[in-house]
Amino acid sequence: MTDEAAAPVIADELTASSDVLARDPYVTLVEGSSFCVSTHGGAIQPAGAYGLFVRDTRVISRWELFVDGATVDPLSVVPEEPFSCRFVGRAPARPGHADATLLVEQRRFVGQGLREDITLHNYGPEAAGVDLLLRVECDFADLFEVKERRGAGTSRSVGKRSVGHDLVFWLENTPNSRGLRITARDGQANGDGIVFRAVVPAHGRWSTTVEVLPSVDGQEIAAVFPTDRPVESARPSERMRGWNQAAPEIAVGHQGLAQALAISRRDLGALRIVDQDHPDDDVVAAGAPWFMALFGRDSLLTSAMMLPYFPELALGTLRTLARMQGRRVDLMSEEQPGKILHEVRLGADLSLALGGDSVYYGSIDSTPLFVRLVGDALRWGLPMEAIRELMPAVDAAMTWIEEYGDRDGDGFVEYQRFTDRGLLHQGWKDSFDSISFADGTQARTPIALAEVQGYCYAAYLARAELAEALGDDATSRRCQERAAALKHRFHEAYWLPEQGFYAVALDGAKKPVDSITSNIGHCLWTGIVDDQVAGQVVERLMSEEMFTGFGIRTLSSEAAAFNPVSYHNGAVWPHDTALVAAGIERYGFRAEAEQVVTALLDAAAAFGGRLPELFCGFARSDVPIPVPYPTSCSPQAWAAAVPFELLNIALGVRADLPHKSFLLQPIMPVIGQLRIDGLRFGPHLTSINADTDGVSITGLPEEVRSGVEQLAEEVRRTPSGAPQS
Repeated sequence: MTDEAAAPVIADELTASSDVLARDPYVTLVEGSSFCVSTHGGAIQPAGAYGLFVRDTRVISRWELFVDGATVDPLSVVPEEPFSCRFVGRAPARPGHADATLLVEQRRFVGQGLREDITLHNYGPEAAGVDLLLRVECDFADLFEVKERRGAGTSRSVGKRSVGHDLVFWLENTPNSRGLRITARDGQANGDGIVFRAVVPAHGRWSTTVEVLPSVDGQEIAAVFPTDRPVESARPSERMRGWNQAAPEIAVGHQGLAQALAISRRDLGALRIVDQDHPDDDVVAAGAPWFMALFGRDSLLTSAMMLPYFPELALGTLRTLARMQGRRVDLMSEEQPGKILHEVRLGADLSLALGGDSVYYGSIDSTPLFVRLVGDALRWGLPMEAIRELMPAVDAAMTWIEEYGDRDGDGFVEYQRFTDRGLLHQGWKDSFDSISFADGTQARTPIALAEVQGYCYAAYLARAELAEALGDDATSRRCQERAAALKHRFHEAYWLPEQGFYAVALDGAKKPVDSITSNIGHCLWTGIVDDQVAGQVVERLMSEEMFTGFGIRTLSSEAAAFNPVSYHNGAVWPHDTALVAAGIERYGFRAEAEQVVTALLDAAAAFGGRLPELFCGFARSDVPIPVPYPTSCSPQAWAAAVPFELLNIALGVRADLPHKSFLLQPIMPVIGQLRIDGLRFGPHLTSINADTDGVSITGLPEEVRSGVEQLAEEVRRTPSGAPQS
């Protein structure tokens, strides 16, 4: 390795988080499935999407601090952990003073409720007598109501009473019992909120604490940050320390990637959901503010991208989804035996949830992705006892693919919702207008998405590998044969010779839906694309109609339905682009993959290191910065996993513990110098030191074949030289 390479960088998490906060119009604190959205002054205002949300219900709709009748002038937000920060502001100038002398600090902690430590600092020459009012309101609005701005029109009745230090709210006339108690030992509750009378010594300070304690079905949720113990000993603090300690140490020469990795590690640690019955099984919520719940597809793809760095996340995700796997046929929830769920909701009004219940199964791709992740986990060294534990769920999922997913027996998996309470489109692009022909005509269900066939192909290959590892050669051969047959059928049915590309889907009449979309990049990622046409597919994905310079558009700019500000018809989704890049790299197009990696790193830098759920699909040549999408989630799980996936792509890592192999491709120059310590490959802790001149891998046993795998020239293709079909 060269001595001239720039030293690798480990980003400072506090600095990185401060940069993100400065760019974000809101302050979002996250802990598991609970989150709080406020202004930069710490206020939760009654209009808009602000609030404290616990179990998909807004339990605080207003939280505003007044000092002597005036609002606090915000000065700064100081980030601490993903679930905590300090809001610093100043009160109006005291009588006889030109400048403000009273500093107001609100230190907020979120976790199935809220704790706020309020401190007044007096920099004046005499004691300050202060009247404080914390104005509080609660509407118990369901998350969906807030998202769709329907909360104000609800007929929901909320009761309220004040008793000494406590302000109590409860939801009236509903079977879904929800309540809230706000308590302040130094305050007095009244109809407006909680009032305090404070005397702050000259050059001294005064402090108090307010606790927000929700209740469900008459049971108050225990305080996550109790006042009688240090914050550092609270469960969220301990979990975050454990998450950080388990992480490998990564230093990269690309400073933007170093910053993005630091922020992503922090965000994913905070998005983990705790199941009290299975506290060791971590899963991640999909994203704040609207998807702070378990989503099958999101958790599986996030875990797959994070597998080399946090294998426990994959194991927790697989165990959790296996426990909730479909057991029966239910038309409303779309549950079927063996099917992996789409989402879980815990709101106060489940009639607003998809399928009208807490668990909804309307996802066409979660089930094959589940099997693929088990196969990936096997290659990265998940213990065989854990693999055996998951095999009944794997086999149930494979049965679902063949008996329920393939509705008409044509060999392809398709979807069509069972009732109007479900999603019309059930792939990852699940908005109502997301699947259309090139002329803009909407495709009719049942629909067989191209990438879903790729996921099923990957599931068959994964099941074959699992069977081989378990000594079941007959099942291994059968699944390999079915994978090969599916790959052949896919090419015959979906390939559009005149386009040099694959159709995004087959519609209900088995007509190829001819839009050019990013979905086909997922087909590269799974390996279902025919080698002979891969070059044409890559060339089209890298063309100006698809590649913006910051990422890959979801839909070609030449399609009639294209709109750069459309959720699924022209915007750029970082996770989608990352999977496309991984697919491009899988087929040997390293230069093109590096272009996409560089583009996403530039986008991440523009967003302060935190990639959003999606951003607008304007061409970089026209708009030189990525344009935020108005309602994009941030932080969001699979977007947070993208920097780690970019690292995987740059390394070209190929891990296969059952076959005792750990190989890398030459590192992409954009990354610069790289050092990873503590990467887990089964029971082995490995270290990688790399730059563009060489790679060294240490920590593997002698029997594991390791090193740098050069691409064979005979399988290397360029788009311009790709064979025609």
